Amino acid sequence: MDTTHCAVDGWVDTIPVPGPRDTVTFDLVVRPADIDALADDAPDTVVTCTSGDPRITHELLNDIQPGDLLRATGALVQSPVPGEPARLTVDALEVLDTGLIPVLRDMVMDRYGDYVVIFDADREKVPVFTALGQWVGEADTPDTIATLIDIHERVNGGDA
Repeated sequence: MDTTHCAVDGWVDTIPVPGPRDTVTFDLVVRPADIDALADDAPDTVVTCTSGDPRITHELLNDIQPGDLLRATGALVQSPVPGEPARLTVDALEVLDTGLIPVLRDMVMDRYGDYVVIFDADREKVPVFTALGQWVGEADTPDTIATLIDIHERVNGGDA
C-alpha cells in the first residue's frame, strides 16, 4: 500500500458514522482541480475518511452535515485493490464552507441528558452515544434506551 500525508478538499457525502473505539467514519467527494477538462460523465472520487481524535470525532458527530466542504489532512492510503476507495486517517479538519441544512426524513437524532440517540426508520435497534461522541452501544428497541444508559453510567461511575 502507498501512504502519503496530504490535505484533501471535498464535500461530505453522508452523515458521519461513529465507529468502534471512539472513531468516526465519513466519505468525502473530491473533484479534481481541472474538472472542466474531464468528460461530463467522469465519476467523482470518493475518499473514505476515519479519525480517532476526540475533537475531530466530536465535531463530525455534532456539527458536520452532508454538503459541507471540508479540508481533511492526514495519512492517505491507496488500496492495492482496483476500484476500492482510498482511505484517509484524518488528524486535522477544517470547515471551508457549509452546505444547506438538510431535512432528515428517515433518521432523527435525540438527546437524553448527556447522551445522544439516533432513531432510524429502517432499523429497530437504536445507536446510543455520549454527547461527546463516545460509543455506548445499541438499544434493542427504543424502550430499552434508558436501561442501556443506566448500565453505562453504573459501569463508568456516572461519567457520560
